[in-house]
Amino acid sequence: MTQRFDTPASPRRRRLVAALPALTWFGASGGLISAVASGATPATTQGSAAQQLDLSKVRLRVATYKGGDATLLKTAGLADTPYTIDWAEFQSGNAMVEAMNGGALDIASGSEIPPIFARLQNAQVRVIAVYKDDVNNQVVLVPKGSTIRSIADLKGKRVGYLRATTTHYYLLRMLEEAGLSFNDIQATSLAPRDGFAAFNAGSLDAWAIYGYNVPLAISRSGARVLKNANGYLSGNYLYYGHPTTLAEPLRRAASADLLVRLQRACTWFGQHQDAYAKVLSAELRVPEEAILSLYRNQSQQRRIAGTTAADIASEQQVADTFARAGVIDRHVDVAPLWTDTFNTALAHGA
Repeated sequence: MTQRFDTPASPRRRRLVAALPALTWFGASGGLISAVASGATPATTQGSAAQQLDLSKVRLRVATYKGGDATLLKTAGLADTPYTIDWAEFQSGNAMVEAMNGGALDIASGSEIPPIFARLQNAQVRVIAVYKDDVNNQVVLVPKGSTIRSIADLKGKRVGYLRATTTHYYLLRMLEEAGLSFNDIQATSLAPRDGFAAFNAGSLDAWAIYGYNVPLAISRSGARVLKNANGYLSGNYLYYGHPTTLAEPLRRAASADLLVRLQRACTWFGQHQDAYAKVLSAELRVPEEAILSLYRNQSQQRRIAGTTAADIASEQQVADTFARAGVIDRHVDVAPLWTDTFNTALAHGA
């Protein structure tokens, strides 16, 4: 049974021990096997059953969002892992980072932002892969009939957002570009459900929000998109791993396998969006058309890749923006958070 967690973030971290890269190949049964073998290469491991690792006793504790990775793997037919996954459902990446730091998770996911706060608190978190996805579904909405026509018009207005999330970052950058700051607006941090209620009740002049709330607000209340986050957000969403998971060969191998399965599930999604929208509609209780409207307007195709210097630089830009705006109290070097442990597996798994 999937557990559900909804705790606030207050993460801590300690340094990651060195981890060997993972090698990935197909076993005799056709199932994907990942192993770390000193001196082994893909050529020597492919045909050698003796070198395959037995993952049958491994249990991975993995975070998911409602309608997230657990649903995607099952729907794509890739949930038949040779190890056990204990899925735990969360509502935010910040809550996942806190749980991971407390030793309750092996793998999690979220935006570029939670690891920045994790770094501030020395939390036990590493960035292990990058999930490239849409940013057109992250927008600033204004109510039907609003006279607001630009970000500059938000001066003095009541604006909803969610602190320490992508909405905080792109709203901050949009305001900076317009010569404004958070001090120039009446900013209110609201969880998505509360923000939706406040927006529909007329308590907000604008709302920075993401995901299915966007087409729902447009269809149900006539909301208008003032500006979307394309050009402000990188489109990088991250997978996080616990340092001890990366350091332990069997759990590291299972983690590599899981990332490659998710990578392939993204490929499946690109070819079956209509079918997946039906599944999500039933699970999330969101109209199918609202889901499809997001899929039709994606800024880029979903995919999972290994970590790169450009990805690190992207997160560093977020951290620097937050430091400059006083969201965090000092400069943060994000590079030590990142690892290329799974780059080889992801490069060969696509």
